[in-house]
Amino acid sequence: MGEALRSAATAPWVQSLALLCLCAAYLQGGVDKARNFRGAVGEMRQFGLAPAVPITVATIALQLGASALIVSGWYRWAGALALAIFTVAAAFLADRFWAAPQAERQRSANAFFEHWGLVGGMLLVAWHDLGGHRAG
Repeated sequence: MGEALRSAATAPWVQSLALLCLCAAYLQGGVDKARNFRGAVGEMRQFGLAPAVPITVATIALQLGASALIVSGWYRWAGALALAIFTVAAAFLADRFWAAPQAERQRSANAFFEHWGLVGGMLLVAWHDLGGHRAG
């Protein structure tokens, strides 16, 4: 059974599926922002980001473009590092649980730490793509 499990877990399609799953939130976010651009601009303004329109355009381009790099394998490491940095910034901007009202604190803390899970996944993708798995 061990060899069958190893063979299934290392099939080429598993990596593609894992990368797509890792990028799912960014793909959904970019598409949603593009489809509801006015709402996305309002969200940027809500977070105090200005100028909101260019920041919204850049966010959409980053979420979709970096995800495409990761899924395609072309400069995968660059896409992963870009989304890791973006996600750190987003976590500190959008999920400030320490400043949230008590009723929202748990939800916000969960989202904050879920973002760190995505950061870890992106760093692992970059590390692997740059050859870190061969170093140690």
